[in-house]
Amino acid sequence: MKVYLAESAGFCYGVRRAVDLAREAGAAGGCRMLGDLIHNAHVVEELRRLGVRRVEDPEELGPGDRVLIRSHGERKDVLDRLEARGVLCVDATCPNVRRIQTLAAQAEAEGRTPVIIGDRDHPEVAGIASWCRRPLIFSGPEAVEAWLREDPKARETPVTVVAQTTCIRELFETSWKIVKKECTNAKKFDTICTATHKRQSEAAILAAKADVMVVVGDRKSANTKHLTEICKESCPRVIQIENADELPPDFSHGCSVAGLTAGASTPAGIIKEVYAAMSEEIRAVENNEESFEELLNQSFKTLNTGEKVTGIVTAITPTEVQVDVGAKQAAYIKFSELTDDPTAKPEDVVKVGDEIETYIVRVNDVEGYAELSKKRLDAVKVWEDIDRAVEEKTVLEGTVTEENKGGIVVSVKGVRVFVPASQSGQPRGADLSAMKGQKVQLRITEMNRARRRVVGSIRSVTDEARRAAQEEIWANIEVGKRYTGTVKSMTSYGVFVDIGGVDGMVHISELSWSRIKKPEDVCKVGDTLEVYVISFDPEKRKISLGVKDHSVDPWQVFMDKYAVGDVASVRIVKLMSFGAFAEVVPGVDGLIHISQIADRRIEKPEDVLAENQMVDAKITAVDEERKKISLSIRALLAPAVEAPEEDEE
Repeated sequence: MKVYLAESAGFCYGVRRAVDLAREAGAAGGCRMLGDLIHNAHVVEELRRLGVRRVEDPEELGPGDRVLIRSHGERKDVLDRLEARGVLCVDATCPNVRRIQTLAAQAEAEGRTPVIIGDRDHPEVAGIASWCRRPLIFSGPEAVEAWLREDPKARETPVTVVAQTTCIRELFETSWKIVKKECTNAKKFDTICTATHKRQSEAAILAAKADVMVVVGDRKSANTKHLTEICKESCPRVIQIENADELPPDFSHGCSVAGLTAGASTPAGIIKEVYAAMSEEIRAVENNEESFEELLNQSFKTLNTGEKVTGIVTAITPTEVQVDVGAKQAAYIKFSELTDDPTAKPEDVVKVGDEIETYIVRVNDVEGYAELSKKRLDAVKVWEDIDRAVEEKTVLEGTVTEENKGGIVVSVKGVRVFVPASQSGQPRGADLSAMKGQKVQLRITEMNRARRRVVGSIRSVTDEARRAAQEEIWANIEVGKRYTGTVKSMTSYGVFVDIGGVDGMVHISELSWSRIKKPEDVCKVGDTLEVYVISFDPEKRKISLGVKDHSVDPWQVFMDKYAVGDVASVRIVKLMSFGAFAEVVPGVDGLIHISQIADRRIEKPEDVLAENQMVDAKITAVDEERKKISLSIRALLAPAVEAPEEDEE
């Protein structure tokens, strides 16, 4: 029978950190722990022998006492009481749990309702819930659906969804999908511990290959319980035990492949004992006096300067980021090697629990540490992306940072890309400095990595987009179709309007119902116009557009508004030798005969009137058949009064 041990079995970072803090506290004179530090009776007993004693009630502690806060975290009200009593707290709360507490508190401060997917009775969940006033706790998708069904306001509630660090991913993702679909304002933070997810994934893969799976861990441990549930989905026989003594003698009966995994609170020594009990091969290794620690060391990665390595962020300080890369050496990234942004804080770039890919700068085996750099690897990746973009002609996005001699400079993922003026997409002679700060899309046309020279083209992208837009227009154009266009240029006979990559012509007669002499009377370059298609010729690529709404009859508008004898305020639109034409309503003109302009004889209309002058005129006649209107200004003027003759003496 072959026995396979899951790579991620045993202590996670948070548990290891808590146990190390407890051992240090015990060596320094002992302290108390509030409840069990972790869910493992063997570890708790070991700590008791080291002087770390358990207390159940915070009231048992007084000023000067030291108490260890367990890795699952503690309720906020308990921490407040301890502080008020002068108790010194050694905080062994897992950084991942601390992050969830902060997220829950922040969500409520923003007016949102924290939603926790996890086990309501677990101390970690109870601790998280205590950092907000009205949290919602659901064990899985069924509980979420019940809440949405029973609470009429649930769908309108702004919620922030988090998960217990040891939650089964499928439960969390299914719950989130329901919330996202039903709630109008929902946020999600994936707070499942990366190490937990990795352990669960490895267990599932191993269980699918094995005839029997052995899961080692305390029965009170939530993550051990979840590991067992996951293994049962793929393996016909799953045995959960706390130590090697509980392993059934016939556990391997009829099996050819056995798998072994362990919860995050299970010490390496117990895993070793179970492994030894399961495998004759391990017993042979022990007979050769090869310690279990040496076996573990063999599984560690070997770090070499200049290589890439992927790890998990375990802690963040103001000056560095600590990373678990699965090696014997402690690994860290100096802040100067984290990002190029001098204004950024470490927590703005990465979070505890994030998976991060880095470059190994230096390995010190003597002192047991490795220096990493994210910034250098990012730089390498950027150049690889640029190189790939050249080959694949990929469209990239960047920000214009400066105007340069002969063109502009665009920053693409931190790389300076020179764009010649002819490729900027702007007209010849345009002020390129106006583009500074704009986000643009471009293609890389030339790259010399050795000289760090990169040349790009914005024009190729805009031209392609314009061609695509033109094809879209011509594929779907039809008479009567309406577009929102932009006035691009003007002539004496009309304007050209861009309707999305294609220019159409609006004749001056179609710009307005009113009589106008030139297009500038009603619009200017850059104006937005609502236009419709009058006609088009795909072969000649010509489009005739209109602005006037022909569904409205100006003559009918006049007839509905005025009658003979009414007085209208009219605009003089044209002066002739025999009189003046005046606009009564847009699209309808009336004639003021020269004899009706003034109460006296005049030589010509311009002696009294001017074009575009507004005057009041009386409607004296309407010819509906010929659609002609007669107007009179004279009819509104008072008749001249003659002076009386003097009597003769």
